[in-house]
Amino acid sequence: MTEKQLIDAQRFSDIEYNLAVIRDRIAEAAVQSGRTPEDVRFMAVTKTVAPEYINHAIRCGVDLIGENKVQEYLGKKPELLPCEAHLIGHLQTNKVRQIVGEVSMIQSVDSVRLANEIAKRSLAAGITTEILAEINVGGEESKSGIEWDAAEETLAELAQIEGIKLCGLMAIPPVCENSAQARSFFSKMRRLFVDIRNKKLDNTDIRILSMGMSSDYYDAILEGSTLVRVGSSVFGKRIY
Repeated sequence: MTEKQLIDAQRFSDIEYNLAVIRDRIAEAAVQSGRTPEDVRFMAVTKTVAPEYINHAIRCGVDLIGENKVQEYLGKKPELLPCEAHLIGHLQTNKVRQIVGEVSMIQSVDSVRLANEIAKRSLAAGITTEILAEINVGGEESKSGIEWDAAEETLAELAQIEGIKLCGLMAIPPVCENSAQARSFFSKMRRLFVDIRNKKLDNTDIRILSMGMSSDYYDAILEGSTLVRVGSSVFGKRIY
């Protein structure tokens, strides 16, 4: 067996082990939050990960992947096994035409302008694209997302756009010093999610609260996340 084969075999084994650990932790957190493990969906984030490792994860039962960049996903897609895919990274309007119809959901919709472009391209393709609204819950200038104070008004506006369907919210909270601080941001998002869902806006299907990554998915689930996006804890440290 060559050195490369040995390395690949070890990484395949690591992925299997990591997935088992993550599934156990998701189940534990879901039960602690008063739900069942099936109430929380797991996404494997595949940024910088080669197709052979993504496919191994899919063979191990992963049924949802998330990619950050349009070109990276489109480059990998022909080599990937069948699997639901979402775009989770910042999307520029000039890349919309390339990704509409290629993924089942765009999670990172951070403006009405972007939503309108997705809707226009979707209508031209004869489809409706499911989206999540990305909320800048920490008010950080360095991050994209709909401003907190404008969230309810913007979400109501997104609900009126033909060609897209608003299915929930997504957030990336600030880096926190401790679990309690992280949970305060997740709790804040949960309250907004419930408020918007209870409004029963037309043209919406508010069912997904996408929050929690490798470092904080356990806390996110405790506070009501329905979808966690985990990358490095599955595949190991990213290689750029």
